[in-house]
Amino acid sequence: MKIDSHPKTSDLELRAHEDHHASLRLWLRLLSCTTLIEDTIRSNLREDFGITLPRFDLMAQLERHPDGLSMGELSRRMMVTGGNITSIVDQLENEKLVIRLMSEADRRSYTVRLTLAGRQAFTRMAQAHEQWVVQLFGDLSERQQSQLHSLLGHLKTSIHQSHATPSIAKEHP
Repeated sequence: MKIDSHPKTSDLELRAHEDHHASLRLWLRLLSCTTLIEDTIRSNLREDFGITLPRFDLMAQLERHPDGLSMGELSRRMMVTGGNITSIVDQLENEKLVIRLMSEADRRSYTVRLTLAGRQAFTRMAQAHEQWVVQLFGDLSERQQSQLHSLLGHLKTSIHQSHATPSIAKEHP
């Protein structure tokens, strides 16, 4: 596994310094780690399988839903435009990895499913993906990984709860 250290991906954490609040420094560290992991996964998918991360993500959505998903549902789940989904589905359909079926209920709507070849290809990619992630976190002990998972869970809960309260900017015009 190659860790992508491409110069275009500068370390976002370098933007912070000791004068910044600890929360800002932590956020930049999280962002930096996420970017490094994502860049590595993108690079490995491209090099080992000739596929992009968005194509992999779309196949992952379909793998979880064997009966398929509508184009609109794929768009919502992946948080991209319908046009982006159409382009990705077109590419995967040309490679015989997915099939687009017209909806019986609404002939203007399509359901997308993985083909057998798509399922087999995704299984190989998902196994490699899991190993890459395991390797990227390999220097952390099981205990450290558990602690990090727990702490990030607390952060996630806190962020969700903060959406229920007014923001400081709204209170102070």
